[in-house]
Parts: sequence; C-alpha cells; structure tokens
Amino acid sequence: MNPLSHIKKNIILASKSPRRQHLLKDLGVDFEIRTKEVEEVYPPELEREQVALFLSELKATAFTPDLTDNDILITSDTIVCLGDRIIGKPKDRDDAFNMLSDLSGNKHEVITAVTLTSKSKQHSFFVETEVYFKTLSNFEIDYYINKYQPFDKAGSYGIQEWIGYIGIEKIVGSYFNVMGFPVKEVYEALDEF
Repeated sequence: MNPLSHIKKNIILASKSPRRQHLLKDLGVDFEIRTKEVEEVYPPELEREQVALFLSELKATAFTPDLTDNDILITSDTIVCLGDRIIGKPKDRDDAFNMLSDLSGNKHEVITAVTLTSKSKQHSFFVETEVYFKTLSNFEIDYYINKYQPFDKAGSYGIQEWIGYIGIEKIVGSYFNVMGFPVKEVYEALDEF
C-alpha cells in the first residue's frame, strides 16, 4: 500500500511539464492534469524566492473557482537565478545561447515553489538548489540548443539532459528541484496537507 493512500482526495497537477508529471506519477500518486494559460507577471520589488512563490500561487488562483471540496490542486513555478538576476524561459535561440553563456563557468540557484490548494486552505513552500556549471564552449552550447531545443525550460537547460551530463560540476541540494519538482518536499507536504 502506498504511504500516501490515506489521501482520499482528487489530486490535480496543473502543469504541462512532462518532468513534473513523471515525478509525481513515480511517487505513486493518482492524479489528473489540468492546465490553463496564466500570464506570468510579478511585481518587480519581489525578492527571488518571493517571485517563485508569487507565480506558483498566481497559477493556483486561476483554478480556485473550479475546485470542489474533494480536490487538492498542485501548482509550481521554477526560476533560475544568477546573482540577483532572475533568468526565465528563453524567448528564442539567441536568448537561450546568451543564457547558457552567462551560466557557463558560474554558480547559479534554482528555486522551485510549490503550492497545494484546496477549497479551504493553501500551503506554499520553496526549495533552493545551487548548481555549478563548468565553462562551456560555444560548440557545446550550440550542440545542446540544436539537439534539445530547451525553450520550455527556465535557464535554457534541463539537468537530466546532455548539458547536465557534461556541464554540471556539482549541485548542492535537491537534484529533482533542478528538474522543476522537489519530490521529497512535495511528498511531505501532501502527507501533511
């Protein structure tokens, strides 16, 4: 019996991300997928962690009117931070190249916020992981962008792809957080929700 089988609610994952879907499925959780387009705009004065939390909660508000008493909604947002600069998803190929060039040879942070929402309550949290990239050559960056098309990923990369294999020297914190879904913390939050 799955340790989360005591949850007798309808769990909804509000994400198009195949990585998040895969990781939640591997927790042994039965869930459905619902998505809505939400314009990811946040107040400029927010701190880095607050941005991820704000966006995760903003996504939840799009679904709140549709929730029943039996639903638990999971929303999340991942941002990449290089110093105080927040790096989102690339607009195009040139933007992806510039992002990866900036991350090359540097440490950055990946912050994922997750929000659990029901009709009666909401719980949000974030997880931060440090990622250290080796110095990447232009050839390596071009190869990765051409082969993997990382245009749907914050920071223009997926740790679970080729660039992660050859480019990441070390991480401090959760590997799955860098994939965009801090599985251990999601498990614990669901267990307590």
